[in-house]
Amino acid sequence: MIISKQVEFSASHICRSPLLSDAENERIYGAAANPMSHGHNYLVDVAIEGAPDPVTGMILDLKELKEILEDRVLRVYDHRLLNREVDSFETVVPTVENIAIDIWNRLAGEIPLPARLQSVKVHETRELFAEYRGEA
Repeated sequence: MIISKQVEFSASHICRSPLLSDAENERIYGAAANPMSHGHNYLVDVAIEGAPDPVTGMILDLKELKEILEDRVLRVYDHRLLNREVDSFETVVPTVENIAIDIWNRLAGEIPLPARLQSVKVHETRELFAEYRGEA
């Protein structure tokens, strides 16, 4: 059984690698490489898997999952310039792929057993999202 919880945050980022020249950054990231940053309203779907508890009928108490997401995702990401305010992106380009991996890493180990983190899907826009299924 899999259950998902969705949260939303607003953040800005600059898609620019210090390992690339200005021309390479502009060719790869286009307008997103502009050093003035731009923002998105990100939607994050966190999927948890496990067997429903025979007494509660839940994989995980959803109030507890909400608290974990508020602490480990929203507190870190909401209304931030990711490149400068989230330590993970000091040397890593905050692409939607890397954001999904970072959120996974922040949640891995936080989901109480016997539930398990199954996937993290980050929607940067309606048309663009990345899903990560690491190993918890």
